[in-house]
Amino acid sequence: MGAWKWGYSPKVEKFIPLGSFSADRYLIIATRVIENLGWKLSHVSATGIIAYTNISFQSYSEEVSIRINSNFALFKSECIGVQMLFTDYGKNEQNMERFFNEFEYVEYHLEGIWEQEIDVFEQLKATQDDSYFERAPLVNKDKIKNVLYLFYPQKGYRVTPVIVLINIFFWLFCVVFLNIAIVLYIRGKLGQQGDVFQLQSLYLKLGANSRALVLKGEWWRLLTQQFMHFSFFHLFFNMYALIYIGLMVEPKLGSTKTLVVYILSGVCGGILSVGMHTTGIMGGASGPILGMFGALLALMLCKAFEKNANKALFISTAILVAYMLINGAFTRRVDNAAHIGGLISGFVICYLLYNERPFRVGMPVAVRYMVSILLVVLTAGLSILWMPNYQQKEFEKLQGDFLENSRAFNQVYYIERSFPKVQKLQIIQSSGLDKWKANQHIVKQMEQLVLDEKYQLRRRYNSKMAEKGYLLASLMYKQTEAGNKQYQREITAIMTEMSELGEELRVRLEKIE
Repeated sequence: MGAWKWGYSPKVEKFIPLGSFSADRYLIIATRVIENLGWKLSHVSATGIIAYTNISFQSYSEEVSIRINSNFALFKSECIGVQMLFTDYGKNEQNMERFFNEFEYVEYHLEGIWEQEIDVFEQLKATQDDSYFERAPLVNKDKIKNVLYLFYPQKGYRVTPVIVLINIFFWLFCVVFLNIAIVLYIRGKLGQQGDVFQLQSLYLKLGANSRALVLKGEWWRLLTQQFMHFSFFHLFFNMYALIYIGLMVEPKLGSTKTLVVYILSGVCGGILSVGMHTTGIMGGASGPILGMFGALLALMLCKAFEKNANKALFISTAILVAYMLINGAFTRRVDNAAHIGGLISGFVICYLLYNERPFRVGMPVAVRYMVSILLVVLTAGLSILWMPNYQQKEFEKLQGDFLENSRAFNQVYYIERSFPKVQKLQIIQSSGLDKWKANQHIVKQMEQLVLDEKYQLRRRYNSKMAEKGYLLASLMYKQTEAGNKQYQREITAIMTEMSELGEELRVRLEKIE
């Protein structure tokens, strides 16, 4: 097995002195080597060759290139897709070994037929664009000399590093803000005495996404949530994916269009996230990043890349997107709704912006921008009109009162035998009958609220508990008043039913969540 190569874009490179070889002769042999190995030849010209390895369980294709530079040939094998753990698992080293082992064999068997091979090669070169090397899918990766270059705007890679830096600086600002808030809370200078430290409320102040707030008119959260990250690793893996996809998309699509795809697909991802999550906070760049992957798929559909490059890119992209979506489906803390919304909208918006004739009718670029923005605005507007504005916050406030009354009923179980009957009846009245009567009134208020399925279950549970709780207190009152155990069997049965109701609610909530 070849040595593993590590890095952002794992690759191997080797300079080969041409010596007595002419450039054409070296490239002729290299072309035959690639054909013998079964690799897909993508480009041949006087300056070099580009090919793509076959798909296998070990590899979803690497780009192999040979560039002529003065009296040297530069061999390079580089991974196309994102590599888990940033390593190529020896794939590139194996490609190089196979190439040079086959090179000697081909060189030997071409002796005596050089004239014929040169004629074929000259004809092939005449059909190729010699400037293709400057537009190849991985060409921008060559400009990344070290990790600092990932954050440096340059030709064909201007807006991506700016977006990355905004995400990083906003995360640092959030970290400082939250730490200051924690210190102030500990010192008693934040909130009132007895308040519980609410991390979610601080994230909301910083711009996190929230269904309730967006539906109340705070649409700007659909933009700010795209730059919100909740941990270093959340930020790190998102920025890793963004840099990778930015290097692939921006050179083909252009900086302005890339920025539009990023922002608009992030908004669409945020809308779908709001639709799917009735509570909690949402945020992160994964929605717009999946939008960029959708854009790459659209570029492939539009044949922005050479056909063999297209195939290799499609397979590596499909594998990565599938992994993200499957991982999101089985990981509770991953917002798959934002992923799907971003992916679909990124594909549509890129298709509109990249094509001069998206609907088989010529459209100026300004019109295509306007159509893209209009589609997103209409999608947002119609989605928000369609979404019910669930009143969870109002429910939680009433639920707090309901639970407080329910806990007060526990006083009934601490009545001692030595208490006078009048005192016992007073406790049952105040802590039982009055509290459950109040809970019945609270349930009626809850029935006026618009709630999702989970909260509807809780409301139905509260209604049944309030009814049975009042009946239980009534029987206890009658039994205490009579001074005997004539209602004990009914009391025990109701207590059992109340316990079963709690277990039934727990099971149903687990199925929903």
